[in-house]
Amino acid sequence: MQVRTFPQTDLKGKTVLLRTDFNVPITDGKVSDNTRIRESLPTIKKLIELGARVAIVSHLGRPKGKVDMAFTLEPVAEELANLLGQVVVFVPESVGEIVKSAVQNLKDGEVALLENVRFHAEEEANDPSFAKALADGFDMYISDAFGTVHRAHASTCGVASFLPSYAGFLLEKEIRVLSSIIENPLHPVCLIVGGAKVDTKIGILEKFLNIADTFLIGGALANTFLVAQGFNVGASMYEVDKVQVAKDFLAKAQGKTVILPIDVVIAKEVLAGAEVATVGADSVPVDMKILDVGANTVAKFEEEIAKAKTIIWNGPIGLFEIAEFGNGTRLVAEAVSKNTGTTVLGGGDTIDAVNHFGIDPDKFTHVSTGGGAMLEFLEGKELPGVKVLSI
Repeated sequence: MQVRTFPQTDLKGKTVLLRTDFNVPITDGKVSDNTRIRESLPTIKKLIELGARVAIVSHLGRPKGKVDMAFTLEPVAEELANLLGQVVVFVPESVGEIVKSAVQNLKDGEVALLENVRFHAEEEANDPSFAKALADGFDMYISDAFGTVHRAHASTCGVASFLPSYAGFLLEKEIRVLSSIIENPLHPVCLIVGGAKVDTKIGILEKFLNIADTFLIGGALANTFLVAQGFNVGASMYEVDKVQVAKDFLAKAQGKTVILPIDVVIAKEVLAGAEVATVGADSVPVDMKILDVGANTVAKFEEEIAKAKTIIWNGPIGLFEIAEFGNGTRLVAEAVSKNTGTTVLGGGDTIDAVNHFGIDPDKFTHVSTGGGAMLEFLEGKELPGVKVLSI
């Protein structure tokens, strides 16, 4: 798949509406993780270099279509200014005369950040009149927000009906890397899935039945698959209504290598400092919870990761935020980071885990800025925010 990329000539003095994904964590009024902002910098810096007048539109959190200053983007404007080394004008609205005036006052190469576009209910409704209002006063629209392109919102696809529309560098890279995995991956292909819910992962598991050679399944997700195999998972989290879905997948995966936990780390309480034990996956006491994979499982995971030429990883392997249950995720992350093939990570929790364990993201081929968007793209679903930019 290919998308239109923005022209890199004749942009001097042009007004550009740039959609980014600045949905970043804010702690005590400051950005506590600027990864997504940094990922957008190449596009922003190129537009500055070309002399464009750039107004950035983004969302933050879920303010439910009304003004909620707990979700203001003002701290993001401050962080972006620090990263760019130049003033970023913060505009306390995302549409209307205040925005038009602010954009008209920008000089060539200057940047403004508009207020949270989800302060308007019309954004998530993809209201055409709101999309038109967003576009008012701009010469072109550029999307660099891969993490939101699976949503048919006004700022992710609706606005493309009113302006010449293009992909930024980040979005183009995401599409290029992920397309190559679907279309022409190097084998063996290893898919690692963790996290909690079967619903969010079964699509990619089934899609990759025709692509992957090996499936490594961890996290609370694995508990449902263990139950599907007839194991008792004690007091562990699992999805009763998804056991048949897991059974069906395992039946379809005959002939593939599917590795589920063979030993697990258990505890009665989900607490730091909890008393833990490691038992076989078939020997979980009724009052205990599975919270990580054991050393034998990690060894099997590591063996498959070392052999793979292409690895896709989405979802942590255990409750990594608590030290007692973080070993599986840490060791898998380290193993993937040492693989010399194509390694692609995605999903906020996966990226959080890599950061938590201090692993350099540059050790992976690609760290996707989208969780749901990455999964849906790899599943082959049509993404509204990509469709409007497709060649």
